[in-house]
Amino acid sequence: MQDITKLENDLWEAADQLRANSRLTASEYSMPVLGLIFLRHAFNRFKAVKEKIEAGLPERGGRKRPIIKADFEKQNAIFLPDHARFDYLTELPEDLSPGQAINDAMRLIEDEYENLKGALPKDYNKFEDNLLRDLLRIFNREALQNASGDLFGRIYEYFLNKFAMTGAQEGGEFFTPISLVQTIVNVIEPDHGIVFDPACGSGGMFVQTGYFIESKGEKTEKKVTFYGQEKAETNTRLAKMNLAVHGLEIKIFQGNTFYEDLHNLVGKCDFVMANPPFNVDGVDAKKVSNDPRLPFGLPGINKKTNALSNANYLWIQYFYSYLNEKGRAGFVMASSASDAGHSDKLIREKLVNTGYMDIIISIGTNFFYTRSLPCTLWFFDKGKAEALRDKVLMLDARNIYRKVTRKISDFTPEQLKNLSAVVRLYRGERDKYLKSVQEYIDTCSAEALKLKPLIQEFEICADAVVKKLSAYYALKTGSGLGAIFDKNICDAFHEKSESLKNEYSLYQKAGKSLIRDLARYQDWFSRNQPDVSGNAESVNKAQHQIYEQFQPISDKMRDIEKHIDTICKLNALIAAYAEKEMGCRKDADWNHKEMTELMKNSEHLRKETVDVLRAAVYFHRQARWLQKRFPDAVFADVEGLCRQADLDEIKKNDWSLTPGRYVGVAAQAEDDFDFEDRLREIHIEIEGLNEEAAALAGVIQANFEEVFPYPLK
Repeated sequence: MQDITKLENDLWEAADQLRANSRLTASEYSMPVLGLIFLRHAFNRFKAVKEKIEAGLPERGGRKRPIIKADFEKQNAIFLPDHARFDYLTELPEDLSPGQAINDAMRLIEDEYENLKGALPKDYNKFEDNLLRDLLRIFNREALQNASGDLFGRIYEYFLNKFAMTGAQEGGEFFTPISLVQTIVNVIEPDHGIVFDPACGSGGMFVQTGYFIESKGEKTEKKVTFYGQEKAETNTRLAKMNLAVHGLEIKIFQGNTFYEDLHNLVGKCDFVMANPPFNVDGVDAKKVSNDPRLPFGLPGINKKTNALSNANYLWIQYFYSYLNEKGRAGFVMASSASDAGHSDKLIREKLVNTGYMDIIISIGTNFFYTRSLPCTLWFFDKGKAEALRDKVLMLDARNIYRKVTRKISDFTPEQLKNLSAVVRLYRGERDKYLKSVQEYIDTCSAEALKLKPLIQEFEICADAVVKKLSAYYALKTGSGLGAIFDKNICDAFHEKSESLKNEYSLYQKAGKSLIRDLARYQDWFSRNQPDVSGNAESVNKAQHQIYEQFQPISDKMRDIEKHIDTICKLNALIAAYAEKEMGCRKDADWNHKEMTELMKNSEHLRKETVDVLRAAVYFHRQARWLQKRFPDAVFADVEGLCRQADLDEIKKNDWSLTPGRYVGVAAQAEDDFDFEDRLREIHIEIEGLNEEAAALAGVIQANFEEVFPYPLK
């Protein structure tokens, strides 16, 4: 994940040359740059889908029929005419204008897709040809040529935020991290009907909804209809582009949601998802005083300005009002809204008393790309089970995260799955919870199956190194090693070689023992697989037995990983010692090329084997994370994580919806602490500090040179 940070910085630095060299403002060059990212993304998806289509085309007489636009639409991908493809633009002859060619490419795409009419930038003629050719080369880098949608989502978001900070968009806007969108999607499960985002930004909620529906083997366009409203013109256009790349359609209007309900969807939505701007304080109270979307009244009003002091509870009521009688809503909200007082508290009390307040999840800091603030995810469910109507699930996820960089955190796929599993149990969906545990068990077992050949291959490679070193030592001893090398150096070489032999012997024993235990486990596992569609108690019991059965193997995996790492380190140490201290590289009997090849092969096998070992242990541990907290596969309050709060308890807490008030603080259990993850976090923090130190040194040097332009004598 560190590579993406460098890539983003490099892309931004290069693309920002447009502003520096063309004398354009950020607002003038932002859309053209984002348009090229769109073309690059669209072309990548086009290529990937084209290969898939070609592989499945029927043949007649040894010839396949031509690909048509409909083939791409079936795959939820955008079809690109020949002259709208990125490779055509990068290979454009020098005598043709790149500005005109890009404009034409945008028009060709708009001609193919009515919903993109007017959305794509077509003002590239204002740039100099050389600048455009440079920019095309920037977005044709190898790292981007085969990049996936998630990577482009990150790049989109990065550029959007950078443009916002340079004044290309209205201040204060930032975009929803994929982890938070995925959490919302996982909880509300938007799989049918009308899906509405009244502050839709660049359309990320809809894209993740599409992924969710497709993961179930269904077609998005047949299951849902997307509606969006967005105040900023740039974001409206970006949403159209973003959805088009994913083969999705959206009915989107540009307008200020505070004052305009352009889709007229009150009471009609199956799902509402949003990340609205937080803490807006300038909404005209008179204009919204009779809004039917505010069933619980207006928040507090600033008497001096006649504007609302804070619009958070406007948004919250909008999301509630748009839902139909069975609808669900999930949205991002400022953490302060959970405990806001005065009029906000009165509105919150009324919301809780409806019985439709469903789940509140606290999210830690650094999830947003350019902000370090924490936030909260709110969920309504007008179709929730009667038994849950007087309860709210409080879920504190502030201690659940993965560090991506020193300043950015997200959720791993497994953390997302575990949070979803807690929600499933709260809803009484034990089958879905048990399925999640089983998926961990099955993945762990599948990874373990890969180990036997890897362990054996590494043994063969390590054996070859040991034999080569032993043969070299024996050869030189036989011809008088002391006459060639200093005795102390020879003894040190021999001592290191013996350490390698001993470690290799330990690895052989550990490998044989692990392979034997894995074979026994796999045989037992095949005979004791639970039927996840069967009785929940028996399935849960069987899953616990599988965990316990695998635990000794997991311990052995950790042990053999240490042996593998030690062998590779000794290999490198001995080879370096021989060549640097003994000068063996000049000795014809040493064979530097052969030793280098063995070292490379050993390192490759080490990485491959360790990756599989860690994956098996990791998924085994994920199953335990759930089983330990919910041993009976039923929802239970877990200190520091979750609590099912009833209305009386919420009332006693002054109608607070802050999970930390209810779940308490859990002591970190020893077996939950992952030293490898913590070491990785420390490494990330050190790297970030080093980068900042280097940047600061550069600034100091530049400032010093300004003050003292001539060398000091």
